[in-house]
Amino acid sequence: MSSRERIMVLDDLGKSLKGTIEKIATAVTVDKKLIKEVVRDIQRALLQSDVNVKLVLNLSKKIEKRALDEKPPAGMSGREHVIRIVYDELVTILGDARELPVKKQIIMLTGLYGQGKTTSAGKLAQYFKKKGLRPSVIAGDVHRPAAYDQLKQIAAQVDVPFYGDKHEKNAVKVVKNGVEKFKRSADVIIVDTSGRHKLEEDLIQEMKDIFHATKPDEKLLVIDAAVGQQAGSQAKAFNDAVNITGIILTKLDGTAKGGGALSAAAEVDAPIVFIGTGEHASDFERFDPSRFISRLLGMGDIKTLLEKAEESMKGKDAETTARRMMSGKFTLHDMYDQMDMLSGMGPLNKISELLPGGFAGKMKNVDMDDTQDRLQRFRIIMDSMTNEEMENPQIIRSSRVKRIARGAGVENKDVKELIKYYNMTKRMMKGFSSNRKMRKNLMKQLQFGK
Repeated sequence: MSSRERIMVLDDLGKSLKGTIEKIATAVTVDKKLIKEVVRDIQRALLQSDVNVKLVLNLSKKIEKRALDEKPPAGMSGREHVIRIVYDELVTILGDARELPVKKQIIMLTGLYGQGKTTSAGKLAQYFKKKGLRPSVIAGDVHRPAAYDQLKQIAAQVDVPFYGDKHEKNAVKVVKNGVEKFKRSADVIIVDTSGRHKLEEDLIQEMKDIFHATKPDEKLLVIDAAVGQQAGSQAKAFNDAVNITGIILTKLDGTAKGGGALSAAAEVDAPIVFIGTGEHASDFERFDPSRFISRLLGMGDIKTLLEKAEESMKGKDAETTARRMMSGKFTLHDMYDQMDMLSGMGPLNKISELLPGGFAGKMKNVDMDDTQDRLQRFRIIMDSMTNEEMENPQIIRSSRVKRIARGAGVENKDVKELIKYYNMTKRMMKGFSSNRKMRKNLMKQLQFGK
């Protein structure tokens, strides 16, 4: 399958496919009738998401043939086998994953206005900063008045060096000066370039001039997930100008279908390397087809969850913490570490999407902001406790509750609520630790003990 046929299918498709997966999972038997029905559901979902008709037919034929002809591997039920086939074929559509090399390099961002280039420049800088490199950003958009100020502000937020010249209207000169400034002090130089509301000859020429002047190692095309199939000619024009090496897909937190946009983006014959899922610098992740499809189908993404946890723990051992929690030995120190880790992983609604079993759907009626505020309040309360109280919460009686509440600036009922939450969480952990099969399966997904 060529990269031109690769597409990404987003929110609407995800909801439809989750329903299809549930239909398979709850079926009494897996027979020809069920498989035909499932294939029709998948066809309908793909077509409604702007996916090419020919590709839909090819994909559905492969799923149907494999589901009818292949026998489930040993230890796998017929239902699990069909779900696995759907998963495998959808991953194949998206092509191979590609990770940008962690090395000294120049990265040039291209794309039209409003696609998220400037925001992506900051997110990309933070990504490489977390990898241990020294990134810097250059404001190469000299035509949009707010571009300079926006990138300067973003650079300050992620704490990386910035270069720009508000009074210079020659983009090539600005970029060359920036590269000269950072070539010894920075490992990764990220160049934000100009855009337009539509393709114009002078924009393409400017891209070519910057490309020839700086010889960037990576040329990334930034595309909004909501852009439709008309983006094909735009993507091709940028590719012809600078030879695009990867795609950053932005604004995946919206409700756009996205299938048509990615079909068009495939014009550049380059892989998706990153996806942006929100406005925060942390709402940015390396694109991995298998992980993305797993989340799309409601199967979770434990690997990404663990990576976020490890980043959040700032050098602490995520595996040791997880093992301790699963063992049933759970103190307030453990719960504090758990909350500290969660607070650094981003919004709770984004974290829930990484959990298996349709957890995000089950939490859709939960007030995530209120929950996040409550967890922050709990951490403040625990900061007012002694080490003995943190290790042995059962000793916290009336007089201790009053002292802790005064120290934390909260009411007695808030301390009691924390203790109640702790006891409930401990019971849950204890129940999990006693279920050997469930624990073994999760540890396997986390790849502990490899």
